[in-house]
Amino acid sequence: MIKLNTTTKITCYICLFAVIVLFTGCADAVSIKDCVVDEPYGFWGGLWHGFIAPISFFVSLFSDKVALYAVNNNGGWYDFGFVLGAGIIFGGGSRAGKK
Repeated sequence: MIKLNTTTKITCYICLFAVIVLFTGCADAVSIKDCVVDEPYGFWGGLWHGFIAPISFFVSLFSDKVALYAVNNNGGWYDFGFVLGAGIIFGGGSRAGKK
C-alpha cells in the first residue's frame, strides 16, 4: 500500500474538489417557472418523497422524467417532511445508538 504525505493528500483533495466543481457546471438547469404547474408540494408530499427516495433514485438513473426531489415545493415544511421520510426509511439515528 502506498503511503502519501499530508501535502500530497491535500493536493489530491483539492484536485478532486476542482473536478467536481467543473462537472457540476455542466448540469442542466430548469427554470422554476417551467416546473410550477400545480400547487406546490407541502409536508405530506415531502414525507412521501422521502419514503420513496431509494426507488426514485434508482429509477432516476435510467429515466430523465423522474427526479429525487420536487422543485415545486413550499420550502421548509417540504424539506422537513422529506428528511423525516428518508430518515424513517434509512433507520434514522437508531443505528448509531446500538453501538
